[in-house]
Amino acid sequence: MTDTPGWASPGSAPSSEGREPGASGPAEPADRPGPAGPAPQPGPDAQGPGTKWSAEQPPPGQWSAPTGAPGPDQAPPPPPPGPGWGGQPPGGPGGYGGGYGGPPAGWGGSPAWGGGWGGPPPAAKPGVIPLRPLGVGEILDGAVSTMRTHWRSVLGISLAVALVTEISLVLLQGYILDDALAGGALGSRTATPDEVLRSLRDTVIGTGLVSVISAAAMVVATALLTTITSRAVLGKPVTTGEAWRASRPQLPRLCGLLLLLGLIVLGVIVAGALPGLLLLISGGSDAGGAVLMALGILGGAIVAVWLAVRYYLAAPALMLEHQSIGKSMSRSAKLVRGSWWRVFGIQLLAGLIANIVSAIVAVPFAFIGAAVSGDGMADLLGADGGHVSWSFLIIRGIGSLIGATLTLPISAGVTVLLYIDQRIRREALDLELARAAGVQDYGTGAPGPVPGS
Repeated sequence: MTDTPGWASPGSAPSSEGREPGASGPAEPADRPGPAGPAPQPGPDAQGPGTKWSAEQPPPGQWSAPTGAPGPDQAPPPPPPGPGWGGQPPGGPGGYGGGYGGPPAGWGGSPAWGGGWGGPPPAAKPGVIPLRPLGVGEILDGAVSTMRTHWRSVLGISLAVALVTEISLVLLQGYILDDALAGGALGSRTATPDEVLRSLRDTVIGTGLVSVISAAAMVVATALLTTITSRAVLGKPVTTGEAWRASRPQLPRLCGLLLLLGLIVLGVIVAGALPGLLLLISGGSDAGGAVLMALGILGGAIVAVWLAVRYYLAAPALMLEHQSIGKSMSRSAKLVRGSWWRVFGIQLLAGLIANIVSAIVAVPFAFIGAAVSGDGMADLLGADGGHVSWSFLIIRGIGSLIGATLTLPISAGVTVLLYIDQRIRREALDLELARAAGVQDYGTGAPGPVPGS
């Protein structure tokens, strides 16, 4: 067996001429001159009197066994190569004295393999989000960062919309609903059909007017906040006037889109309830008709939720891509396909956060209004024949105004950022955003790690 560096274990007799360690016989030629001075004493592991060792032994696991005692004119053996890609591990090519490789570099405090390679470079972040697929937390944080960075424009728009909506609701409650309920026309058994019809007509008209005003205000807010959020992604400032000029041409189509989506959702629920309603009208079984109508409403609600999530990204697609109503709905369906549950979960989470924040702000104002009005819990629960004092309505409206001002930008920002995230995942929109933001050499490296999504 031939001798290879690192094969012989420390302490064994060195072999020569192909003999194995420990074989008897002289380890060197007899006529070879030895070094001057006294002969070295045999080591503790020597196998016989003929074995001679050098006075300087190599440390275990780094030097191969010597093939003979070095002479006075011989240079000492070279040191072993250091660890790394180019050299052998300690103990020679066979490993730690027996053919097994040693631990990789980086163990025991030494530098890791690759010379400090720390993973792919982080993604560029010219604005409120990094230009790569986003996690849920990054979408929420981007919406809050947009409101914090452009607070003048964002809070001004949401405050104006919330002010119009809350004033309309207070007037509706104080002048129409309060009078209709407190007058006894809708709740009294002695009211004539004409009185009931007149009160019902006033209620429907008032509710319709408030709904139209609120919807128009929400359309404008959605358009303006979509434009501001899209500019915030690029890190570019935008004023309310610039956002209005950029979004004004899309307002009629956005209004038509939201109206169409509302009719679709309502129509699906009505279509589900229609068979049971027809059964009740035709004089069939009341129990069967009621059960059929309840099941129809439940099924219609499930389908309506599915359609609402499917077309959830139609509004930002219409605003940012300048698409028609039909094409924006098709774009939303394409972006949501395969990610329905993710879009639904993020939308539900954002809605829960917005409602919780709004309730935290509005509920104390409601209790304060009930205490100031003097009617106490009667105003809070509406137990005084439907009559609610003006002081309670105004104070409660102030709380609702503050809550809506804070939560409306979050809801709109999450919608826009979710649309951008889906386009980054499916269409590599981050490359276009980087070019628009002026990021140099973007796309030459791998994006950074994506947090949990």
